[in-house]
Amino acid sequence: MTTAAGSGTGFGSVSWWGLSPALDLQAESPPAEWDRRADPEPGPPELEVLLLGSVDGRHLLRTLARASLWPRRGFQFYVLENNLEAVARHMLIFSLALEELDKMGIQERSETFLELWGNALLRPPVAAYVRAQAARLAQLVPEPDRLERQFPWLRLCALKFRERDALEAVFRFWSGAERGPAAFPVRRLWDARLRHYLGSRYDARHGVSDWDLRMKLHDRGAQVIHTREFRRWRDTGVAFELRDPGAYLEPNRTLASGRLLSHRGERVAARGYWGDIATGPFVAFGIETDDQSLLRTSNGQPVKTAGEITRHNVAELLRELAAWGRSQGDPGPADASGKAPTAAPFTIHFLPLGSAQTLHHKSCHRGRFQLLYVSCGMAHLLSPELGACVARGGNLVVELARYMVDLRPEQLRAFSAQVGELARAAGFAEHPGAHPSETFARFSLDGCRAFRIPFLGFSLQLLEPYLDCFSEVCFPSAESSHLRPGLCCACLCCTRSTGDAKALQGPVSSHTEQIKMLGSLLCRCPVFLLTSVCLQGWEGRAWMSRNQTSGVPGRLRCISQ
Repeated sequence: MTTAAGSGTGFGSVSWWGLSPALDLQAESPPAEWDRRADPEPGPPELEVLLLGSVDGRHLLRTLARASLWPRRGFQFYVLENNLEAVARHMLIFSLALEELDKMGIQERSETFLELWGNALLRPPVAAYVRAQAARLAQLVPEPDRLERQFPWLRLCALKFRERDALEAVFRFWSGAERGPAAFPVRRLWDARLRHYLGSRYDARHGVSDWDLRMKLHDRGAQVIHTREFRRWRDTGVAFELRDPGAYLEPNRTLASGRLLSHRGERVAARGYWGDIATGPFVAFGIETDDQSLLRTSNGQPVKTAGEITRHNVAELLRELAAWGRSQGDPGPADASGKAPTAAPFTIHFLPLGSAQTLHHKSCHRGRFQLLYVSCGMAHLLSPELGACVARGGNLVVELARYMVDLRPEQLRAFSAQVGELARAAGFAEHPGAHPSETFARFSLDGCRAFRIPFLGFSLQLLEPYLDCFSEVCFPSAESSHLRPGLCCACLCCTRSTGDAKALQGPVSSHTEQIKMLGSLLCRCPVFLLTSVCLQGWEGRAWMSRNQTSGVPGRLRCISQ
């Protein structure tokens, strides 16, 4: 059997690295002056970002490394993943990136970073570091107070207790609690995935890898990936060979994850490698660089490979991150006297798994984030409920599937079109200042929209969570407050800035369900018009005007026709 082209199975069910270059999130977010108007509190304005499926922390690391080029501000990163192994890798990668220089130099740190991030096999010193750091984190996860003292930039308080227990179990496995090569035989698992993916093409796997590289990745802008390094990664899982090939002996347990499989009619949990075997980790740091001399070509061929560019970019990123940390007061661990370290200039909050559609239920998340980032693997979660968490004037960045080699060009175009539809349904519009890109789709949540909605005679208590968003809220006269939900509403139509409108008519059985549906709408739309209301024979007009200046409490006023 041969896996059909366009199936997407090479991407896997778990993401370990991103399929797009690292972004500076400050460059993608609204300017700091906008934040000051939205937040009158004194002090440097904070950038609050919600990231779905960032998987490897590359955007966060680049944002912190480039922070010195921007006005001083704090960062609040809220990260939502679909598996706890990705959360654990975030913690391990950041603990390595923020390691003190007197304990580990930049070169050793960058090499360790590349191996545990993108290699299926590790050198013994790197494997020993992973075991030691995982044992340390396994002890800290159950003790929030100690965790905050050791890592003041980390917050796990939003995770459920069972998720914290599972996270501790992940670190225990990484630390070698299950010893022996049989615990994670990555060589055999990698070959099994490759055989299943290629099928009858397995014997011609070198030709298949050359075709995918030259006819797909090179054509899509990743010309610096060399045939030799891409073929080596496809065969062995080793993307960055920084030492002698014989030095890579131990399995990288951070790439292990669980999955439910069907065995003899029953569902059983199996640990294995379920990640990417088609594209590789070269795209995140290896195809773009600030040093343009690394992108030179000679006789039409790049003089540097993606591995060499990745090594340079990661070393520079860690060097800039260390310099920025010193200038901010590096949030290192507590000293021997037990004195708490300096408050971190950034904080990473990990959110519960599967909470993308329920975040807007909490008032602390509604209309909070200036930037929303969604990876291509979690684009299906983009919805009006998620859009309700974005502040007015905020931006949305969606990763596209440009570097997924399994997808045909027509599938890439269909995916981009679907992302646009989901973003518009969530209340976003195309960013007016964004340059055309095949890698990212950029949108903004503008305030120039008006909505018509039916008045259903609902109880005002249902609107209480949303009243603080408006400077004035007007309803029909007080005489109508005794009316119960009607059996019919006049219309429900949404008029966008383009002038097109859509109308819906029909019975409404429950005003409670209607208000739940409109809840996310009420959070972020600037103007609401309730017109031509027909309710149990009563006709009236009402409107809501969104608060244009912060700090003004919501007001309620009744008017008559």
